[in-house]
Amino acid sequence: MTNFRTFTELVLARTEARNDADAFVFLPDDAHGSVPQHLTFAGLDQEARRIASWLQERKAANRQVLLLYPSGLDFIKAFTACLYAGAVAVPGTLPTEQGQHFARISGILRDAEACAVLTDSANAPAISAWLAAEGFTDVACLATDDLAQGDAAAWHAPSLTPESLAFLQYTSGSTSDPKGVVVSHRNLLANEAAIQRSTGSGPESVCGGWLPFYHDMGLIGHILHPLYLGGKGVLMAPFTFLKRPYRWLKMIGDYGLTTGGGPNFGYDLCVRRVTDAQLETLDLSSWTAACNGAEPVRAETVRAFTERFAPAGFRPESMFPCYGMAETTLLVTGIPQTAVARVLDVDADALERGELADPRADASTRSLVSSGIARDFEIRVVDPETYVEKPGGHVGEIWIKGESVASGYWKRPETNKEIFDAAISDGSGGHDDGGWLRTGDLGVLQGGELYVTGRLKELVILAGRNLYPQDVERAIQSTDKAFGTGVGAVFAVDTDREHLVAIQEVRPGSVSTDLRTVASGVQSFISKEFSIPAGNVLLVRPGTVRKTTSGKIQRTLMRKLFLEGGITALYEVLEPAVRELIASAEAGDATDAAPSLESVV
Repeated sequence: MTNFRTFTELVLARTEARNDADAFVFLPDDAHGSVPQHLTFAGLDQEARRIASWLQERKAANRQVLLLYPSGLDFIKAFTACLYAGAVAVPGTLPTEQGQHFARISGILRDAEACAVLTDSANAPAISAWLAAEGFTDVACLATDDLAQGDAAAWHAPSLTPESLAFLQYTSGSTSDPKGVVVSHRNLLANEAAIQRSTGSGPESVCGGWLPFYHDMGLIGHILHPLYLGGKGVLMAPFTFLKRPYRWLKMIGDYGLTTGGGPNFGYDLCVRRVTDAQLETLDLSSWTAACNGAEPVRAETVRAFTERFAPAGFRPESMFPCYGMAETTLLVTGIPQTAVARVLDVDADALERGELADPRADASTRSLVSSGIARDFEIRVVDPETYVEKPGGHVGEIWIKGESVASGYWKRPETNKEIFDAAISDGSGGHDDGGWLRTGDLGVLQGGELYVTGRLKELVILAGRNLYPQDVERAIQSTDKAFGTGVGAVFAVDTDREHLVAIQEVRPGSVSTDLRTVASGVQSFISKEFSIPAGNVLLVRPGTVRKTTSGKIQRTLMRKLFLEGGITALYEVLEPAVRELIASAEAGDATDAAPSLESVV
């Protein structure tokens, strides 16, 4: 832990101490030139002072400022400028980069009550036009790469306390009701210290990756953590990684990255797309904490990546399954340093009943990956209905306390009381002092380690059984090579009873037989593997299944789109009652005004 009261004080000290050393290196995509871009600590400090002076002139201290940038060094300068100005940064998705127009960002701008938008010269005209069209006439827009704007000499240090807001982290989810997690300087410093203790990082560490800068892991883990350490960050754009996963791994070797990672699907993509010839050019021996923060982490991925990249120097103990969320700033748990990721094989039927049990011969088995231990938090597993704590080895909702836990969502007092101030019941009318964060995640504590099993709201309860959608999705993807993208969504819908719905992406040209036969095979396999009817199967094009910025399947959104008739299938088979349910919803929509883009993005 540092002696600094605020993250702003820390950054000012780091820039003074490190001066001409590289703070960040950004690797542009080949299409825009492959020459690495360098930003020294002194350069970051000078640019942050200049931009901060513009914000201070407009009285942005203690007010929200929306940041809309493509991946690159300009975002880092702008975020640091908000820290220097005492303003509250609100990182957002650049609409023109994601093809989502301005619907989601409009909701965030309104909710955050932003007084200004920072962007670059390339995007400033479109953003200014959007602000005018939406009636945000009092919201200023600055292209921060215009060096004529602001005066570093006019900057003055802000008056901040540990409880001052550092930034608002808007979570993935419904675009019509964006929720901004309120992260204070105290929260941020506490979590950066927790990350350092958990990963073993230090001033000599090199951190980085490809995650979006507005994503909590990309921002806190790959940008703010190297600043916290006084080390170096090396970054690339998500598109660069998605186009050529090899470039991420090559970057790790070229720059000696020690710490950084991404969601589970990123490791999967490397296993599938990195060729044998490319593998021979890789050196992953410097990588000591390959963070895998997807919920839950897949045992198949851990094994496949470790085996595939062992010849490149990747060590089993370098894989770092972890657990966290924006509401806790970032990290909560991680496996102990030098330990190999623990995989626990359990009886599938017992897991559906909410208990851990050893596998049985000739019975289905599920593999759970440990997300490690909590060094800086209290964790309890609680019955989400009764609020009574569950004993070890039993599944319940994960509840958390700790200095990194945010005070709540921006302007959501009622929700905050329910989510951020929950109290554990003793089962007889009494309860503890409260202050627990309800994560909405399901998990189990076993041997002091946390195993995340799924999301509470996504649990499929069918015929009295608790089914984890990711288990069904994995089973489906094992049935046919046409499902090589590995992307699908499983959820339930209600008529007079619950019906399972499976949506699975199919790679074009990969089907060796007709889609009707493929869909029938999926139905038969689910029926055999899980002993449940699977009357609703939709085979869709790649890109249909929605994900969050960290690669998590948005099953709740997919269910909504399905019920609205918003899923276009290459082939589908639906039960009559489910087809009637969709038809009724579509008929109702026909009498209403056309839905806004915000409702489906």
